[in-house]
Amino acid sequence: MTTSSTSARRARLAGLTASAAAMGVLVSACGGSGGGSSSSPENFSYLSVTENTTVKTALTTLSEDGCKAADDALPLKVETVPQASLDQKLQLLAGQDALPVQFAAGNAPALTQQLYRSGKVADLEAELKSLGVYDQLEPAAVSTIKALYGGKVEVLPYEYNIEGIFYNKKIFSANGLKVPGTWAELVAAAGTLEAKGIQPFSASGQQGWPLTRLISGYLYRSLGPDALQAVADGKAKLTDPAYVKAAEEVAALGKKGYFGKGVGSIDYDTSMNEFLSGKAGMLYMGSWALANIADEKQNKVGADNVGFMPFPAVEGGKGSIEQYPSNVGLGITLGAKSFDKKTGAWVSCIAKNYGSTALKDQGAISGFKVNTPVENSNEVTGQVRETISASKQNVLWFEALFSTKATTVSQSNAAGLVTGSMSPEKFMRTVQDALAEK
Repeated sequence: MTTSSTSARRARLAGLTASAAAMGVLVSACGGSGGGSSSSPENFSYLSVTENTTVKTALTTLSEDGCKAADDALPLKVETVPQASLDQKLQLLAGQDALPVQFAAGNAPALTQQLYRSGKVADLEAELKSLGVYDQLEPAAVSTIKALYGGKVEVLPYEYNIEGIFYNKKIFSANGLKVPGTWAELVAAAGTLEAKGIQPFSASGQQGWPLTRLISGYLYRSLGPDALQAVADGKAKLTDPAYVKAAEEVAALGKKGYFGKGVGSIDYDTSMNEFLSGKAGMLYMGSWALANIADEKQNKVGADNVGFMPFPAVEGGKGSIEQYPSNVGLGITLGAKSFDKKTGAWVSCIAKNYGSTALKDQGAISGFKVNTPVENSNEVTGQVRETISASKQNVLWFEALFSTKATTVSQSNAAGLVTGSMSPEKFMRTVQDALAEK
């Protein structure tokens, strides 16, 4: 995620509540009639997650300014649910043939694909081309969406994120640390901070995905960019020694106390606050965090003291530090049946204006083109934007190709991996077993 969100939120939290199999039964029971009511919508209804405020804020701004005409014809109406409850909510609404006009996609891409195949999600590539605004999507964002959704454009890129490690420049400088280029150097830097009484990493064990992202980061660097595609294709298993090695390395960070105390109970907001208040030296996160970093009320260390580095190389590995994990946050999609002329006017306006609005007001990077020049709010935002522009090959995240159930199993057990209550071998076996279930 999904916005994640926020953003991540974005999206892929541990509390997913229903398996892909259950979703399949529900969709078949609903038939393929399409999302939303059969009549024209009365509002531009938008279902989001509580944790993601970026998209809601930008849409509200557009409704009052750049997209006021669209809003006058079809007023924006926002509803939110906790991200952990999102999948269950979507399944309930799908079963009632009552999906809103626009809604946050499921925590796992597999759920949205099932809704799409049942006719409940709009073919956004076709709709955007019909509206003449398909070219307002950044090619890199389209590539990422299609990699996630079986070659289809099933969500809009309200966020386009690359992931890496944000670090506190002041803490690094005061402790004589340089930006680590290898995994060994990263572990050594963490050890230096721990010895000085500084928590090396802040992470949300409650959400789980900030920890499993470290596993996939190691896999991509050690085995190459196709490491998890090989698992999805049945050519490799998470229980293979080279895959278990990645879990072992992340578990070792936890064993050494590098995530601090009580990581299993730390939620997303708390982990972000730990880093932005200077209590931790590093935070693995996506570029959606730029909105938090630019917020002076949240960021007590100052935006100028935050740097960004790629996930480090693994010595002897087949991957490259220039291969950034990327995602479109908590993807936002639209119901098929409710996509009428008024909805199209909203979507057309969003495609032309959202990129500039989100960047200008919140420092948030989206997958929409920025049609109005916007100065970078701070140095790290400029660094990330340049990195995105120069990036030629991106990879996904740990659960990107997993089923809904395997995603839940992975993220809900991540804290146990780093606290020592579950061995790396058992963690990977448990996730692999969930993948094998149909």
